[in-house]
Amino acid sequence: MMNGSMIRQTPITCTGHSRPVVDIEFSDITDDLSYYLISASKDGKPQLREGGTGDWLGTFEGHKGAIWAVDISYDGTRAATGAADFTSNYWDAESGDCLASCTHSHIVKSVSINREMNLLLTGTSKSILSVFDVRQPQKSIEEYTGHNGSIKGSKFLGNDNYFISTGEDKLMKMWDRRAKKELKHQSFDQAINSMVLKDDVKVVTITYGNNVALYDVTTFDLLRTHSLPCVVNSASLHLDQRYFVCGGEDMYVYKVSTETGRVLESYKKHFGPVHCIRYSPDGELYASGSEDGTIRLWQDCVGKTYGLWQRPDLNNVHNNNCSPSNHDFVMS
Repeated sequence: MMNGSMIRQTPITCTGHSRPVVDIEFSDITDDLSYYLISASKDGKPQLREGGTGDWLGTFEGHKGAIWAVDISYDGTRAATGAADFTSNYWDAESGDCLASCTHSHIVKSVSINREMNLLLTGTSKSILSVFDVRQPQKSIEEYTGHNGSIKGSKFLGNDNYFISTGEDKLMKMWDRRAKKELKHQSFDQAINSMVLKDDVKVVTITYGNNVALYDVTTFDLLRTHSLPCVVNSASLHLDQRYFVCGGEDMYVYKVSTETGRVLESYKKHFGPVHCIRYSPDGELYASGSEDGTIRLWQDCVGKTYGLWQRPDLNNVHNNNCSPSNHDFVMS
């Protein structure tokens, strides 16, 4: 194992939340070559940051309860939040204005914005999945049932005709919006902790118990599964699919080989369990959110000049799996 004593990883610490950070999402790289990071916290104050530096840009004001889920559009202009006040809000991420508020019968635990930025997919603590048209948000245009217990995650796929959901019932499901029915499902032997899916990586990353599992997003075929030393709350696959990062109850963040399951790097800087972790759209950093109320940004290639990280001495850059020749596996 390579750890913090062998590689000096100096994360950027982003403060501002007063309670645990439970969800984060990055935008894609925008036209001006920047990207954005949105965070959900139990303090009820979702925040927007410059993704490459962690600089605070604004706070979305209006919810009256803990924020459980966030999403941001690919271009960084729109944001969505799901909260304990039974609402999901749709925001102008540039002005901070609330453009639509969708009312539910229960706590909103997941949100997803479609590519066209006109639909919002939500999941509640009472197993209801809903699709709202943000131009007419007074009532959902579609509802789906089939999970038992709280929804853990939901995400539009590709052209928005399909979406994936996970629940407390240990199931991952794919839904066909045109036929308005479940297409397939995958069961797990432990409760699902998280689901991460990005449009440009056709792999869905699932955490359950101590395990990280990678599935083909179309067929639900299992590609890889690996166990970690602790309960894993969240994991995110790198763009080149050769490794993933994850974090959980032991407060460490781990970087793991997709092929072998070998831990390549591990760092302990948080002062509470890691609840969420995501790679940036360029793969140069990853962000983790914790029970300690902070977000930390970590370099994917330690010692490389990027953002606020400088590279004063080339001799201090260790062999730390930054070179493609050091990677074990490319998923086809």
